[in-house]
Amino acid sequence: MASNSNTLEEHFSSALHNTARAWKLAVDRRLKYLGLSQASWTAVAVAAKAGEPLSQIELANRVGIEAASMVATIDRLVKLELVVREPSPHDRRVKLVVLTKAGQQLYGKVKAEADAFRKELLANVDKQQLSAAVKLLEHLQSVAEAVASDAKP
Repeated sequence: MASNSNTLEEHFSSALHNTARAWKLAVDRRLKYLGLSQASWTAVAVAAKAGEPLSQIELANRVGIEAASMVATIDRLVKLELVVREPSPHDRRVKLVVLTKAGQQLYGKVKAEADAFRKELLANVDKQQLSAAVKLLEHLQSVAEAVASDAKP
């Protein structure tokens, strides 16, 4: 019986990973016309949703990439005039990433495409199942974050 639950857990883990990857790739295909990499439009979206300027490190953490990769992504976004770097009022060593007007307009397009995709994908999903799935995923996220914060370097 233990092997069945282990198999179910492995199947869940695989399904979760593959669904997240497929979701992100599908949105990326819809956004291809913008001419931006997935990392670029994701950084713009995360920065826009943050509600306040984020440091480069905070943005990297929220996007889920290494800080060095985020620096290169931000460099590209600065050249495209989608973001600017501003010094933090609290720590001059820290640079905050701020969306420009063009970056905000881009986020509007990204959000519209992502919203349309989400509605299309979830249109025929039972609302109770969706609610249960959200609760499960939020619980798993909090457990995973707690485990990660307890991990020793």
